[in-house]
Amino acid sequence: MAALIALAWLTLWAWGHSPYGRFLGHHGLEEVRGNAVLMLVFVAGWVVMVVAMMLPTSLPLISLFRTLVRRREDRARLVALLVAGYLGVWTLFGAAVYLGDLFLHEAVEGGSWLEANARFVAAGTVTLAGLYQFTPLKHHCLQKCRSPLSFIAGHWHGRDEAAQALRLGAHHGLFCVGCCWSLMLVMFAVGLGSLGWMLVLGAVMAVEKNASWGRRIGTPLGVVLLGWGLALGASEVLTAQPTHLH
Repeated sequence: MAALIALAWLTLWAWGHSPYGRFLGHHGLEEVRGNAVLMLVFVAGWVVMVVAMMLPTSLPLISLFRTLVRRREDRARLVALLVAGYLGVWTLFGAAVYLGDLFLHEAVEGGSWLEANARFVAAGTVTLAGLYQFTPLKHHCLQKCRSPLSFIAGHWHGRDEAAQALRLGAHHGLFCVGCCWSLMLVMFAVGLGSLGWMLVLGAVMAVEKNASWGRRIGTPLGVVLLGWGLALGASEVLTAQPTHLH
C-alpha cells in the first residue's frame, strides 16, 4: 500500500510537469469535452489523485481488515476487492464532478452575468466547503470513518466473502465521500496538478479522520475556508468595480 501511494504521488508530480498536466484541473476540461481519449486521461488523473490523497486516510480500515483475513489463502484478493470498492465509489464521484463541471460551464456560457463573474464559482466552492464543515451529515460521516473496527464489525459477516469485501470497500467509500467531498471540490477548483495543495488537503483529511485530536480541527478548518471564500468573493467584487480618477 505504501509503495502504491508513493507511486501515485510520483506519478502526479511527473504528470503535473508534462504537457498533459493541464488536464488535471477543471481549467483544462474545455479540451476534454467531446474527446473520449482525453476524457479517459482526466479519469485516470482523478483515480491517481484519489489513490494519492484518499487511500492513505483509509489505511487503518484496510490494515484492520487485512488482520481479520490474514489466515485465509485468498486474503490478498479480499484486500484488493476492498480497495477496488473504495476507489470505485471515488471514481464515480469524479465522474459526477466532471458532469457537474460540464453543466456549470454551459450555464456560465449561457448567462452574461455568470460569464462576466465566473471567478465567483471558485469563491462559492470554497465557501460551501467551509459551511459543510458545520453540518450534521459531515459529522455523521466523519464518525463512521473514525471508527474502522465498528465499521468492519457492522459490515463483514464472513459470507460470500468476495462480494462482501467489495461492498465493504464501497460502503466505506460512500462515507468517505460524505466526509470529504467538499474538500475534494476545493482541490478540483484549485487544480489537481497543484501538488502542494494536494499534500495540504490530503494531510488535513488524514488527520481529521484518523488522529485522536482530529475532531478538533473541523471548526477551525470551517472558519478558515469561510474566510478564504469570502475573501475571494470580496476580491472579485473589488476587481470588477471601475476605478475613477479625480
